[in-house]
Amino acid sequence: MPFRDFLRTAVLLFGAAGTALATVAIAGATGEEDRLALAVAVGWWALAVAVGLWLGRRFEPTPGIGRLLAGARATNTLPEVEPGSVIFNRLWPLGVITVAAGAVAFLVPQVPAIAAGYAIGVALTWRKQAAAVQAIEDRDGARFYLERTSPFGSPRLLRAPGLRKVEPLAERAEAEGARLIPLSRVCRAPGPPPTAGCSPRRGL
Repeated sequence: MPFRDFLRTAVLLFGAAGTALATVAIAGATGEEDRLALAVAVGWWALAVAVGLWLGRRFEPTPGIGRLLAGARATNTLPEVEPGSVIFNRLWPLGVITVAAGAVAFLVPQVPAIAAGYAIGVALTWRKQAAAVQAIEDRDGARFYLERTSPFGSPRLLRAPGLRKVEPLAERAEAEGARLIPLSRVCRAPGPPPTAGCSPRRGL
């Protein structure tokens, strides 16, 4: 499974789990009329959102994902695409925690409230990771795939050949601080006639 697709899926699943757990936590606290627990839960969620937004503000891989990318095993063959198996093997703890915490929501609403904060924080921290990985792939001309491993083993990546992204000439000129002289101005400029086609030329 492409690693960037896994990261996008993980963000959606963590966000969905956090939303579901927050919903059942609110329902449980409301049923018991525990306003203090509800207020503490809301404060914890606000803190998780703030921390997640701060940690995920940069358009670069986190240290953990960076180590995975650096340790990727090179291969010349594309691995089999098995998104269902890969997602289950890597994210099954999220499903277990979500179900277990939601099951006790009406007995101990603090449990799903705490779990919801962690899930929301992870989703916000990872929100730019897929784009950061794709930028590295386009720069290096490679594609990273999440290798299918044991559900209890550490994740491993495969590095396969890919296509390098080439910047268009206009974008490169703009990045360098140059501007393109319009075609009409070049063709009407005084002096010797321009070359064939009256091609635009770059000016500084």
